[in-house]
Amino acid sequence: MIKNPEQSQSTFVNWFRDSAPYIHAHRSRTFVVSFGGEVVLSANFSHHIHDFALLNSLGIRLVLIHGIRPQINHGLQKQGLSSKFHHNLRITDKIALECVKQAVSVARIEIEALLSMGLANSPMSGAKVRISSGNFVTAKPIGVIDGIDYCHTGKVRRIDSEAIHQQLNQNNVVLISPIGYSPSGEIFNLCAEKVATEVAIALQAEKLILMTEKSCCHLPNQQTIPQMTVAEAQNFINETVNVDDNIKRPLTAAIQACKAGIKRVHLVNRKQEGVLLLELFSHNGIGTLISALAFEKIRPATLDDIKGILNIIVPLEKQGKLIERSQQNLERQIADYMVIESDGLILGCAALQSDNQHSAVLACVAIHTDYRKAQRGNKLLEAVYKQAKQQGLTQLFVLSTQTMHWFIERGFQPIAITELPAQLKQNYNNQRNPKVLVKDISDDGY
Repeated sequence: MIKNPEQSQSTFVNWFRDSAPYIHAHRSRTFVVSFGGEVVLSANFSHHIHDFALLNSLGIRLVLIHGIRPQINHGLQKQGLSSKFHHNLRITDKIALECVKQAVSVARIEIEALLSMGLANSPMSGAKVRISSGNFVTAKPIGVIDGIDYCHTGKVRRIDSEAIHQQLNQNNVVLISPIGYSPSGEIFNLCAEKVATEVAIALQAEKLILMTEKSCCHLPNQQTIPQMTVAEAQNFINETVNVDDNIKRPLTAAIQACKAGIKRVHLVNRKQEGVLLLELFSHNGIGTLISALAFEKIRPATLDDIKGILNIIVPLEKQGKLIERSQQNLERQIADYMVIESDGLILGCAALQSDNQHSAVLACVAIHTDYRKAQRGNKLLEAVYKQAKQQGLTQLFVLSTQTMHWFIERGFQPIAITELPAQLKQNYNNQRNPKVLVKDISDDGY
């Protein structure tokens, strides 16, 4: 089936315009991106390279940390040896250390070569990406734990953040391998996720992005979890039976980073095409966002929110789903409104308009058409219930022309117009002829 050219053009224009706020917001920000050795070996690694180059061209200060776990395993297998792990940490003996050094050398050269491409008629045409690598990581040995000598496996001691910033200030992409050096000249094998976390913390990066082998999903339905707080991420690890290590490791790194002040950590499935662009330049994203506090918040509306509220309710007013409200009306009644806000964008709103000491009208309940997922309507409704209870209200009324069943499914009961309180009855619009519903919220279970 041939797509309509005008429709395709319109889709592209709308997407490009929608991405503009993120392009502006991300410019001159520091992003640390971690990806495993599996990514380097994958057939579509060049696509990720193109996206790294694009991020750099958009003015993002980019630090890349690559892994080498499968490359080390392969090196040992060629010698007829098996990998040794304890508590999911590699025991790096002398032979394994030689495999580590070889894997780092090959992976770094391949990444630098791909980032250096500039073929005409390719995504890298004119990119001119400059890559900087170096001894940015000082490490120390893990030592002996539970009687197990980890040999040349180490942990980060210090990150030379000043040297990294100098390279970023010159618009270089910084490439860091999962090894560290000691002041005595020893080499230590490090965990890539932990290096990325320590680098992000040392640089005070705006974002840490962990490219994972699997999506972070709700186990019953396998749907990607769009966002979690640190507490929710820790509960997920603690309460999920047999958490896949491909998710546990990055989640643990994300928790550590957020606790150390990184505002947002993104877990994205590296197998999804264009995953970095979809995550960073669209509002809903495609991965899992981990943050210290809730990414979206429900709060009382202010006068600054009026434009956002109008953007949501005007289309619904034209459809006859909501009664028309002027900007002046909103300004007078703004104290009645609550909004769902995310990154300065108003996603939903509701108004609680009390008529007496015991009851109120739940008015103007609406969610932006692009964000009617993730149970936002339910969350907004719960917030309204809480506010109503705090005001000592016992009944909520709804006047609806087209969304009665949504409210009925949430415990509202249809009633006759004659059962409305006197003041509400006086304001009833006979021309719209809305259905009347009520819910008793006097008990704790609503």
